[in-house]
Amino acid sequence: MGERAVYAGSFDPPTNGHVWMIDRGAMLFDELIVAVARNPEKDYTFTLEERIGWLEDVTRDRPNVKIASIENEFLAHYARRMNAKFVLRGIRNEVDYQYERGMRYVNSDLNPDLSTAFLMPPRALCELSSSFVKGMVGPEGWEEFVERSVPRAVFERLVRHHEELSGD
Repeated sequence: MGERAVYAGSFDPPTNGHVWMIDRGAMLFDELIVAVARNPEKDYTFTLEERIGWLEDVTRDRPNVKIASIENEFLAHYARRMNAKFVLRGIRNEVDYQYERGMRYVNSDLNPDLSTAFLMPPRALCELSSSFVKGMVGPEGWEEFVERSVPRAVFERLVRHHEELSGD
């Protein structure tokens, strides 16, 4: 059996930074499980089904990528259950590094056989996050920036979401 990794996140919505991570993870590992988080105590802008659908859409030509969901389970335990020896995490800046470094140690405390692989996206993607993209929606001209930041299907849904909220 080849090396398997888990890349987990809320993907609310997926950005081109997430797609970059998935592309690189698919090249590095024999199998990459993209685990979409579902936390009943957290409010998401988009449904679990929408988030999974977008990721299935952008990974359809990557046969070694599987989209799944994770709920009410530590990532380290989920990785063990999925027989994954690695978790894949992105580091965009110093704040991410501090957080991810701590999580790496927690994950290894929970699952000593688990290793963390960190990737740093290219400069053009290092400022992207789901929250940042959602925060850009609204002001005049937002479409140009957001369209460059997310996959096409996500952009189209963000446009509809904005129109629903603004009554356009």
